[in-house]
Amino acid sequence: MKFRFVIIAFFVTFFSNAQTFQNEEVFPTPDAVLVHAKLYITDAKETKMMLLCHQARYSKGEYKETAPKFNKLGYTCLAIDQRSGDKVNDDVNQTAEHAKKMGLPTDYENAEMDIRAAVHYLFNKYGKKITLIGSSYSAGLVLKVAAAEKDKIEAVVSFSPGEYFHDSTIVRESLKKLDIPVWITCSKEEIAETEKLFKGLKKNNITFFKPKKEGKHGSKALWENNPDNLEYWESLKVFLKPKK
Repeated sequence: MKFRFVIIAFFVTFFSNAQTFQNEEVFPTPDAVLVHAKLYITDAKETKMMLLCHQARYSKGEYKETAPKFNKLGYTCLAIDQRSGDKVNDDVNQTAEHAKKMGLPTDYENAEMDIRAAVHYLFNKYGKKITLIGSSYSAGLVLKVAAAEKDKIEAVVSFSPGEYFHDSTIVRESLKKLDIPVWITCSKEEIAETEKLFKGLKKNNITFFKPKKEGKHGSKALWENNPDNLEYWESLKVFLKPKK
């Protein structure tokens, strides 16, 4: 009972009481696919921007639980459906459905266009640099997008990145080019493979959080049904804290 009280107290202290609001958003990519997204808006006085990208076979529903928590850390968040995905948490991926109706390919690489369109959409809407979050395959793509859109990105959070693409050098080459803060994590069993992505790179902008417990693949590591979610949140909160 005492342990349960500590956990509840942690979350009350960890996340502020800022109110949040949600809007459905739709915007086009250069090849006319309509990207469907949910904008989680915080009423924090000095809101920061965050773009949330999901893992394979999923949708923006991956962030149904976690986006409001990022709101309470002072971020307005745009969670998107990418054309490579399906559904999760009762949220069907409408971007993937539209791309299929248009007869366009929906491989992992093809989703880069959706992420870049979302970066431009969010940046143009608010005029503020973005913290870019990716999960599994999109954890690699957000690194590539950040390297290409340096003027619009202030930090990257990458959950379980890997060379999941036809070009098997995307993640490592992107990390070479990035000089903005990057936070990388994975499950405990993925640590050795994840470390290979930046082994030998003399970079001081990369924070690699290694879970002490089992953990989870992708941003599911932050979900409450992951018994080890608190250790991820603690490290990520430190990374996201404004630097003085």
